[in-house]
Amino acid sequence: MDISTTLATDPASEERLAEILADPGFGNHFTDHMLTVEWTPDRGWHDARITPYGPLTLDPATAVLHYAQETFEGMKAYRHPDGSVWSFRPEQNAARMVRSSHRLALPVLDADDFVQLVDALVAVDQRWVPDASTGEKSLYLRPFMFASEAFLGVRPSQHVTFMVIASPAGAYFKGGVKPVSLWLSETYTRAGRGGMGAAKTGGNYASSLVAQQEATEHGCDQVVFLDAEHGRFIEELGGMNLYFVYADGRIATPETGTILEGITRASIIELAGRLGYQVEERRISIDEWRDGVASGEIVEIFACGTAAVITPVGELKWDGGSTPSAPAPAEGGVAARIREHLVGIQFGREADELGWMHRIV
Repeated sequence: MDISTTLATDPASEERLAEILADPGFGNHFTDHMLTVEWTPDRGWHDARITPYGPLTLDPATAVLHYAQETFEGMKAYRHPDGSVWSFRPEQNAARMVRSSHRLALPVLDADDFVQLVDALVAVDQRWVPDASTGEKSLYLRPFMFASEAFLGVRPSQHVTFMVIASPAGAYFKGGVKPVSLWLSETYTRAGRGGMGAAKTGGNYASSLVAQQEATEHGCDQVVFLDAEHGRFIEELGGMNLYFVYADGRIATPETGTILEGITRASIIELAGRLGYQVEERRISIDEWRDGVASGEIVEIFACGTAAVITPVGELKWDGGSTPSAPAPAEGGVAARIREHLVGIQFGREADELGWMHRIV
């Protein structure tokens, strides 16, 4: 695509940028620019442009505000020790957005165009990518697509907007990687067969918020969802996939279909296999979780996602009971070993033998 660029006249000063990058948090600060490209049936994708970051002006009848026709992605750009900037498996994010677009009746953005557009914004705002010596800080990237037609009829939008914004992100765990406590939701489900669980769309996250609120009220960090059909099989957390490590060395993760096909999840499956672990994708019941921890058959549980990469799971609570943490320590376990290798590849500290990293600048 041809991309026009209009640079900001008042970008963040070097002093202000240094202050932000010293403690960026997550989703609190945004770079100087944003990328926008639009779609209509007659013109296809057109008018790609990088402009100063700023508010959007939307008609009150804009379709996304009424029918939630939208998708998004989450990915990161990493500074390597030589100063270069890389992204992690962006073609997988592009492919997932294609799948999400099909499910939400949105136009498909070609994978090569997706990667080009993301790269273009990062190249312009590359000074916002934290230095390699600052721990696990990165530049979080948020590509998203939404129905931007001003029309109240219930049909796919005839005007769609794709955008990319970026936000520097600190290490997810400031005090080191610590086990998260989980609340088992027995009232709410996230998705059912034929639903949108495998699409990365805001509606899935909106539906998880009341359950997450319930988890917080019970002193837990995250919520666990069970399948809608049986109410027995583990699906995923509010924003992360789950893994179980067994005493015989096997690793199991809930199969996809009604859950999001996480890029970190898929990378762990491949990386764990290369490290000598047997990984199974299958149904895992909540009883298997409870009984396995109690008997010692399950020795470790961990969750994964773009933001936290990999985090150990601690106590599981539900209305009337709880299961203690699996016995393996957070440090030195399977999760810690896989995490070290994965983060090492992302930040350029280990050789990228799988060709996962994509150089931007």
